[in-house]
Amino acid sequence: MSGEPNTRLNDLFGLAGWSKGELARLVNRQAAAMGHPQLATDTSRVRRWIDMGESPRDPVPKVLAALFTERLGRVVTIEDLGFARSGRAGRRRDVQGGSDNPDGLPWAPDRTAAVLTEFTGMDLMLNRRGLVGAGAALAAGSALSSAMHDWLGSDPAGRPPTRPSDLLHADSAGYDRYEAAPIGSQEIDALERSVEVFRAWDAARGGGLQRKAVVGQLNEVGGMLAYRHPDHLQRRLWGVAANLAVLAGWMSHDVGLEPTAQKYFVIAAHAAREGGDRPRAGEALSRAARQMVHLGRPDDALDLMNLARTGSGEQTLPRTQAMLHTIEAWAQASMGHGQAMRRTLGEAEELFVSDKSDVPPPSWMQMFDEADMHGMQALAYRTLADHDPSVAGIAQQHARQALQLREGGRQRSKIFDYISLASACFIADDPEQADRYARLALVSMGETSSHRTWDRLREMYRLTGQYAGYAKIENLREEIQLAMPQQASAARPRRTET
Repeated sequence: MSGEPNTRLNDLFGLAGWSKGELARLVNRQAAAMGHPQLATDTSRVRRWIDMGESPRDPVPKVLAALFTERLGRVVTIEDLGFARSGRAGRRRDVQGGSDNPDGLPWAPDRTAAVLTEFTGMDLMLNRRGLVGAGAALAAGSALSSAMHDWLGSDPAGRPPTRPSDLLHADSAGYDRYEAAPIGSQEIDALERSVEVFRAWDAARGGGLQRKAVVGQLNEVGGMLAYRHPDHLQRRLWGVAANLAVLAGWMSHDVGLEPTAQKYFVIAAHAAREGGDRPRAGEALSRAARQMVHLGRPDDALDLMNLARTGSGEQTLPRTQAMLHTIEAWAQASMGHGQAMRRTLGEAEELFVSDKSDVPPPSWMQMFDEADMHGMQALAYRTLADHDPSVAGIAQQHARQALQLREGGRQRSKIFDYISLASACFIADDPEQADRYARLALVSMGETSSHRTWDRLREMYRLTGQYAGYAKIENLREEIQLAMPQQASAARPRRTET
């Protein structure tokens, strides 16, 4: 007991709207449903948790996390409640949560899989019960980057080699999905192939339809990580976890579950680092940066991109570095910093062409090709055109090149290219061409489940307002209004990405 109030639990308690007596009764009822009928909590004990900082024993933290998750309609973890997780002590001390480090990052190495399984389990519960996980706030990019800076740049392989005795049992603290058991290389092969299937589906159709399947697969992998495998298999399994967590985050972002998405990106960075893959950890954080630009927070995005680039390590391939530069350029464009954006895009082009492809790119970089390079350049120039309309023509050139190079199965990216091109044409006062490309985007949008495409379309719709009275554009505006899904009618952030 710390003697100090548990401010995190108190804040969530206030949001839930329960009395202390109600919470005590709910804990007893939920604990019985979870197989702990002997648990007996009363009002005074709840008061000590909140007002005196007392940490309840297991299974109470899990019970409370489940109750608050259901009540608030978003994932609430043990850490969110202000409690330390039980189980093995990590070899690296946890950073204590505070105003500068709201999520207690980074966590100790042996806790990554526990956090992963708990978070995905709560997310799946929300899916089953039809709840919406959008009630939390995103941590600022500066808070995340400052908390993770030294951790990401340090050596993750400071633990001793696996001993035979380690393979005889699983440390199951925090894992209640199933009995942990070893798996072999063939099972990991199958998991890696499943990642490719999910990734291709997301690129073609958007994140809405397969998000639950990805989260479920990630939950299973977290359970597998409860068993300590030989190092070469454990590293591959961490890689699968990192790839699935990035996908879960990207799909969550794609359907507007922003705090959930950010948590998955952070989990992905942890998983990649535990597997010794610093470039993958950097790419995961770059996804969080793209999310920040989308939400109109480019300064936070630049904080995260600085960490992503510096933390990726010297082994990062030139093409990966080029991709990171394009995200940084987009953030700079969003702030109207045209000179900095041009300089950063120039560096990205040099890095991209310098990649000799003598080293095969990792699976997670195979989606970033020449078409994506032009697509991100188009997006950066189109974004800058809000501040400097003279660059709209350059945005059009890159968007057209991206469309010419796009291969099959990348429907969502094509839609973004069409909208970038149409928006740039509107800014360049070319409504005839803008109408053409806007209609091409509209034709394809019904085939995806990406909320971000509607966010982007809404921004383009704003640009059509200057052509009131122009018959063709008036018709286009009506078609956009009719096509816009009901949930997209609410106000949404202006920025999106390819």
